[in-house]
Amino acid sequence: MKTFMDKDFLLQTETARKLYHEQAKNLPIIDYHCHLNPKEVAEDHRFSSITELWLGGDHYKWRAMRSNGVDEKYITGDASDWEKFQKWAETMPYCMRNPLYHWTHLELRTAFGINTLLNASTAREIFEECNEKLQQPEFSARGLMRHYNVEIVCTTDDPADTLEFHQAYAKEMANGKCSNDQCSKMLPAWRPDKAMAIENPEMYKAYIEKLGESADCNICTYDNLLDALQRRHDFFASLGCRLSDHGLNEFYADDFTETEIRQIFQKVMDGKQPTADEVSKFRSALLLEFARQDADANWTQQFHYGAMRNNNSRMFRKLGPDTGYDSIGTWNTSLQLSRFLDKLHSEGHLAKTILYCLNPADNEMIATMLGNFQEGPTPGKIQFGSGWWFNDQLDGMERQMNALSLLGLLSRFVGMLTDSRSFLSYPRHEYFRRQLCNMIGQDVEDGKLPIGEMPFIEQMIRDISYYNAKRYFNF
Repeated sequence: MKTFMDKDFLLQTETARKLYHEQAKNLPIIDYHCHLNPKEVAEDHRFSSITELWLGGDHYKWRAMRSNGVDEKYITGDASDWEKFQKWAETMPYCMRNPLYHWTHLELRTAFGINTLLNASTAREIFEECNEKLQQPEFSARGLMRHYNVEIVCTTDDPADTLEFHQAYAKEMANGKCSNDQCSKMLPAWRPDKAMAIENPEMYKAYIEKLGESADCNICTYDNLLDALQRRHDFFASLGCRLSDHGLNEFYADDFTETEIRQIFQKVMDGKQPTADEVSKFRSALLLEFARQDADANWTQQFHYGAMRNNNSRMFRKLGPDTGYDSIGTWNTSLQLSRFLDKLHSEGHLAKTILYCLNPADNEMIATMLGNFQEGPTPGKIQFGSGWWFNDQLDGMERQMNALSLLGLLSRFVGMLTDSRSFLSYPRHEYFRRQLCNMIGQDVEDGKLPIGEMPFIEQMIRDISYYNAKRYFNF
């Protein structure tokens, strides 16, 4: 019987163990999509307790606690840090076979050196040990990123954001106060979803006003909107932005005329409710404009699609979005996705693209869609993104990599990202690398891959873990 989570955790063969420990384990991390707070990085935030660091904003844990019957007071309510942590500790044993069980103990071990299992009886001991260590300088926001060998992080930022904390952090690095070997590089990433959200005219008008202030222009027409977005796109690029990201229910590729789009924009700015058809046409138009901007700037565009958000209306009114009430949606996106990519390819504006599907039923569709638009000189120009959100676990990651292996080129895959708001989420890269090495190692041991090609296989492990991303994003 194997020991729980020993040094060879998930590595079931000798080849897998050698691949992980000798090739993947010590490589730096490129976290090209995350939701870390730039302010906390710029100010090198010190966490008041493990509860703030671990449970603040973590909707994965919140969902598990609710499923375990924990009252909302101890999740997002006004209970003390200790009370919230205690309830999480009580929930932990019930999370067996949920990825949270592995993530939690990986984070305790890799960040705090704690090998004790978290449960109700060990909660106080672990709470106090973590809090004591969090007072040490190396457990600050930057310290944790340094500890996990994070080379680059790309945050998620709205076009109207000032990026003041990115500027402050970049200035500090430029002045030598934080050298590249001491601090991770932090770059913004462009997330323009709100610019398409015309379904609520009142909220949209408020957003347009904010965007106009950031772009230093008055946005009265659709052409003004495009000009403002281009100004902000250029500003993001000046601060090193190389990626965009779009959160979509589905893809939009309706036919439209420029006159229609100008009229729809004006209708919304006049406070009138657009029809569903008008919303779809407007999103189709803007999505194309965003893609053209990215292609012209040589950025990579990312599309996360398929989330059915804010299902619980009562809790949405109470807590707002991103609080654990989202699920996998079902949309038939293949035709619209194909039309969207084809329009861009036909006009020479198809940028490097990463596609993430939330519904694993789309894995094979995405893996085959890639091949329709691959072209040199960029290997793997169109990418199938790593298992996302509910698929960010052993089965989900393996299914994504198997689909890509069978229908594309796993060897060109840009690998893992955290997609997290937590500075303790970096063991997910270790989790991914162990799973990758176990899959490839098993294939070698089973005779499915040739032992005589081991130098290439070792390089493939290094590439998927780190080097493919470094080359693909020009970092």
